[in-house]
Amino acid sequence: MKQLILACLLVASSHASAADVRTAPAAPPSPGTVISGVKTTAYTHSESGHIGYGARTAAGTLLRSGVVRSAAADWSVFPLGTVFRINGDSTVYVVDDYGSALVGTRTIDLYKPTQDAMNRWGRRTVSIEILKWGSWSKSLAMLKPRATKARHVREMVARLALRAAA
Repeated sequence: MKQLILACLLVASSHASAADVRTAPAAPPSPGTVISGVKTTAYTHSESGHIGYGARTAAGTLLRSGVVRSAAADWSVFPLGTVFRINGDSTVYVVDDYGSALVGTRTIDLYKPTQDAMNRWGRRTVSIEILKWGSWSKSLAMLKPRATKARHVREMVARLALRAAA
């Protein structure tokens, strides 16, 4: 019965599939693992798509731009709390946000404190070093209550539920 419910969730969320669950590692990568070919973009709190959220992340914390910076991702690919560094850069990022355009992709959106810094970053394909893998269960727990509000959240919930059932 549980698998039937999960299958219905997948159909209802349109893009989610068993193949989508395989876009992220089945087991958490060890610290020091390098993941190549990660697409990155940048965002800032003052751009039109983020103004309604102010300087807060989906996790409810303030967007970080200091020694540790915020990053947004599909939490069914890079779970909430994942800490990483881009190879060749000493900046540390933590996944504490998500965005509708990121769901179903392996793209990470890096928080930049200004529009100028966001534009300078542009789009880049990078290798990231995992410092700490986030939590699938915390991602699911935070997203479940929001699933009725947005399709992209339902898609992440469906993928995370499949992962939990596996």
